Amino acid sequence: MEFFKIHRDIPFMRHALVFNLVSLVTFLAAIFFLFSRGLHLSVEFTGGTLMEVSYSQPADLTKVREVVSGLGYTDVQVQNFGSARDVLIRLPAQKGVSSAEQSDKLMAALKGADASAEKRRIEYVGPQVGDELAADGLKALAFVVAGIMLYLAIRFEWKFAVAAIIANLHDVIIILGFFAFFQWEFSLPVLAAVLAVLGYSVNESVVIFDRIRENFRRYRKMNTVEIINNAITSTISRTIITHGCTQLMVLSMLLFGGATLHYFALALTIGILFGIYSSVFVAAAIAMWLGIQREDLIKGTVKKETDPSDPNAGAAV
Repeated sequence: MEFFKIHRDIPFMRHALVFNLVSLVTFLAAIFFLFSRGLHLSVEFTGGTLMEVSYSQPADLTKVREVVSGLGYTDVQVQNFGSARDVLIRLPAQKGVSSAEQSDKLMAALKGADASAEKRRIEYVGPQVGDELAADGLKALAFVVAGIMLYLAIRFEWKFAVAAIIANLHDVIIILGFFAFFQWEFSLPVLAAVLAVLGYSVNESVVIFDRIRENFRRYRKMNTVEIINNAITSTISRTIITHGCTQLMVLSMLLFGGATLHYFALALTIGILFGIYSSVFVAAAIAMWLGIQREDLIKGTVKKETDPSDPNAGAAV
């Protein structure tokens, strides 16, 4: 299925150097903010106090967040737990303040806003738990990167594997750079979104790489630049359909999902937008500069060349 068909290839690779210089500047800026500002880690990573509060009536989460914010806390997780009357609150650790002091101060403020507020339980999440979660997250990221490289090296060629990983890490670092610059809370759901973006971005790269390999077999007189331009142009309709539908769902979570899904959806939104960009202008361009050629991808006989202007030359994606 396709919305439209472009009969003339768009010269994407003509401006590959300019687009990759922009990507490099953005990438370096993201790294700078990561080192200078760092990530605003959530309670899962830093340790803190977890409280469960019960109300006689369905809790007004907006009002609870206002009470918590009034005590000087920012980006605190407030969500329903089990039922609409039970609220789970995660407070970050404070130097010189014990977990009991934090909870007592917060309960006094909550009772002042609603006398029916009742403390159910308090748990302290120590820094050691946060360290373990951070280590596990890094391990998960490393396994994803290694798996993607192995898959692409086996299915295509090592040059494509290197190009795809550089492009995907480009997406991940830029997402982290946004979170470092704006000091948005980096939590486990955000980490899950980053890992999802890795898989999502590599899927777009694989589609383009597969079309490049197919074009090398079909158009024997085309050079590498023309092959890549044709591959990207012929998959534009598929890209618009796939990413447009996905982005609509993610935007619905961002706009209507509330505070719980806000940063998760925000990370996915940034990742999807940069994922499209990196697959077209970063991954394909790096593969071109690494010297990808027909002999790297074709084993055995080559099909007879097809005229690219022929409407029946290739099936629509």
